[in-house]
This record gives sequence, structure tokens and C-alpha cells, in this order.
Amino acid sequence: MRLFVSALQKLAPRMATLFTFGLLAGMLVLIDIAVVATRGVVEGGPSRSVNALSLITFPGAYDQILSFILGLGGLFAVTYGAAIAGSEWTWGTLKTAVVRGESRSRYLAATFAAIGVVLAVGLLFAALVGVIAAAIGATVAGIGISGIGDRAALEALPAHFLRGWVAITETAAIGFAVATLARSQLAGIGAGIALYFGETFAGLFLPDVVKYLPFHLATAVVGGSTGFAPVPSSAVAAMSTDTALILVAVWLLGSLVVAAGFGERAEITG
Repeated sequence: MRLFVSALQKLAPRMATLFTFGLLAGMLVLIDIAVVATRGVVEGGPSRSVNALSLITFPGAYDQILSFILGLGGLFAVTYGAAIAGSEWTWGTLKTAVVRGESRSRYLAATFAAIGVVLAVGLLFAALVGVIAAAIGATVAGIGISGIGDRAALEALPAHFLRGWVAITETAAIGFAVATLARSQLAGIGAGIALYFGETFAGLFLPDVVKYLPFHLATAVVGGSTGFAPVPSSAVAAMSTDTALILVAVWLLGSLVVAAGFGERAEITG
């Protein structure tokens, strides 16, 4: 618990934390501004206009906001996990903990547990900002917010958010493990981004294979509804959300085991 609390205290003021979730929330606000600003412009046919307005029309806006956060948030999470893990080597904080007599694997596990909590808080913050921005946008656009208190939509949000958080934590674990193995922030971030876009491309040709890879599974956990994730809907349609959740847990735990195992055996010098 002491290591976990210490890790939380380190992560909260970090620029990586503030930038990651500030950027995610800022992108939501910008999208809502763009929708309101172009409300009167029907470009590409009526269906496109209606789809755009769904971003600021409640209760459907709730799903649209979560879709954005849980989709693009996977990319943000993998880079965030890599940035934190890599800094343990480049900044020498892991070495300092080992010198104090701390268990390497326990230290890494506590650090990732703190990352998981920060992800939950950051995603919740981004979601709240998105809802507020959508409500303001709907008011300005004259759509109204009568559906913001829809009971069915509000009751479904916690389960959807929880599943999405687990999925995003899995992608963070991938970045965390790669950066730990490479002892480098850049290597972990680069590998995470490559995997993200690599799955996008490979999914067009090998959907039955890549649907078992991290980002595809992350989308399947929430029923394939994350429209901003790099996953063709047909690749995950046949997989149940429960099956996807189990496979996500396997990737998550496997990544942490690999990171902890390497951390125990790695030579720490300097």
C-alpha cells in the first residue's frame, strides 16, 4: 500500500498525466465546437448531418462520448503506460527503490496499479468534460438537453465505463511491458503506436486473426461500439463481450508478468 500511494503521488502532478487527459478532454470539446459551428452546413448528405448532431444530442451523446474516449483513449493509454514505465529506467527511480531494499516486481506492480487508478480518474474527467461540452453545444445549437436525464442511458453508463476502463488498462499494460523490456520511453511509445495502426491495417485482411490482438479485444469488450477504435466492426461482431473480457484479462496479466519478470532479472547499473 505504501508503494501504491507513493506511486499515485508521483503520477498525479506529472506532465504526462496532465497532457494525456487534458488533450483527450480538449479534443472532445473541439469536436463539439466543430459540430455546433457547422450545424447549418449539410455536407455529404443529410445522414452525415444527423450523425454529427448525435454527438450533442442526449441521451445518445453519452454513447458517442464514451465511444470517443474508449476508442482513441486506447492509443493514449498505451503511450501513457510506456511513458511511465520508461521513465523508471531513464530517471533511475527503479534503481533508487531497489537500493532501498524494495522488491522490484512489487514496485512495478504498485506503479502499474497507480497507472490504472489514474486512468480511471482521467477517463472520468474527460467524460465529464465531454458531457458538459455536449450539453452547452446542444443548448447553443437549439437542440435542447431534455434527454440528459434519461434513466435507461444513465443506468447503462457505469457498466459500459467499467468495461471500457478494463480494456484501456490492458492497452496501457502493453505499453508498460514493452517500455520495461526496452528500458525506454520512446521504444514503448513507438511500439504501442505501431501496434495500434498495425492492427488497423491488418484488420482489413486478417480479421479472424487480429481480432485476438489487444486493440481489437478492447473494442470487443464494449460490444464493438467504439467508433474511433482501429477495428472494423465485422472483426469483432462474432465475439461475445464476456469472451473478449476474459482475453483482455489474459493480455493484461500476461503483460504485467512479463514486465515484473524482466524487472526481477534485469541488471541495474549506473
